Amino acid sequence: MSIYPFNATLENGQTYPLDNYRGKVIIIVNTATKCGLTPQFEELEAIYEAYKEQGLIILGFPSNQFKQELATGTEAAEACRLTYGVTFPMHELTVVNGEEADPLYKYLKKQAPGFLNDEIKWNFTKFIIDQEGQVVARFAPKDEPNKMLPTIKDLLAKNQ
Repeated sequence: MSIYPFNATLENGQTYPLDNYRGKVIIIVNTATKCGLTPQFEELEAIYEAYKEQGLIILGFPSNQFKQELATGTEAAEACRLTYGVTFPMHELTVVNGEEADPLYKYLKKQAPGFLNDEIKWNFTKFIIDQEGQVVARFAPKDEPNKMLPTIKDLLAKNQ
């Protein structure tokens, strides 16, 4: 299995299949605009700008699971664009833990369990997906996005 059978819903309510990103390196990150780690948006956007032409896509999934997000995905996406210049796709508010967790997040956590258990511990947990839709790495919330660069570069080199 891969992430391709799953759907995602953009902040504007448009649902699409993740299969649209087949052949790309994907970073999936749960975000929050009122979190102490929110400045990571700057590094994420810089990585996106530097590597999007080589086949990288970043997908932001705002979540209020930790009570640090605005009321809607639209408000969160607008705040990300205005404050941090985010241009990568942002999605509707997403539940990442528990019985109501989005099926994509249930899959991601099963494929790349965290330290001690598979739950998302905080905002800005980052998953890297390869060109075949397989989860290849999970990075903790406090891991700066630039820590992902060696993995990103190695995966993108396979496209050359």
